[in-house]
Amino acid sequence: MNGHIPFRRLHNFRDLGGRTTADGRTVRPGRLFRADSLGKLEGDDWDRFLSLGIRTVIDLRYPWEIDAKGRVPEHPSLAYHNLSIEHRPYDQAALTPSVDPGPYLAARYAEVAADGVAEIRATLELIATADEGPVVFHCASGKDRTGLVAALVLSLLGVAEDAVVEDFTLTERATAALRADWRAANPDRSLTWPGYGRAPAEVMTGFLAGLTSRHGSVEGYVRNALGLDTAFVERLRAALLDGPAAGSGPWRAAGTARTR
Repeated sequence: MNGHIPFRRLHNFRDLGGRTTADGRTVRPGRLFRADSLGKLEGDDWDRFLSLGIRTVIDLRYPWEIDAKGRVPEHPSLAYHNLSIEHRPYDQAALTPSVDPGPYLAARYAEVAADGVAEIRATLELIATADEGPVVFHCASGKDRTGLVAALVLSLLGVAEDAVVEDFTLTERATAALRADWRAANPDRSLTWPGYGRAPAEVMTGFLAGLTSRHGSVEGYVRNALGLDTAFVERLRAALLDGPAAGSGPWRAAGTARTR
């Protein structure tokens, strides 16, 4: 299961629906999407995007990225929100080949989780209103900031950690295109880091392990760092899951099931 939706200029647009949870429910298809930069939408791609019925766009990029690369086109059906969850910019393309993407990116994600609590909370609250219409969240490549938010949401819904990690690694389908886009946009620079555009499983497993070490669980992070309670998780699950819950309580049912 990859949920990939093909576009001409978007390389990493996916439907998060179809995954099963520990309590036997299913993430509802067509309600929550993740993507690379929607500033690239035009022509047939724009028509295909509108056909998905999306009502809320959450742009996780810095404002200066939006100024440079553009945002999703304005449309009366779309509510647009810019929530820059990352607070410490870094240049992945300029890293040296000796940098191991697993621990390096896991550490960057941990910084985002610590620095961006206000924006991450607002992002999750917007996603929990998916009963009002489909939601898409995105960054530049649809990998790092987008991957972090996807992991939090899927974990809260009760999707097994293996499936959360698998969703992250699906960006590998887009790596070659993302690298080609970078080279086209930066003809005077060299792409020195072999890890650019890569999404190895070790990144997400490292991030989730660190979050669990610091907060006890993903739910502990959401509860204690973000200040979102059991009622929020119930609302998120009601918006995004099909079928009756078989668990014995929202926090237990929403727990990240470890199958390793």
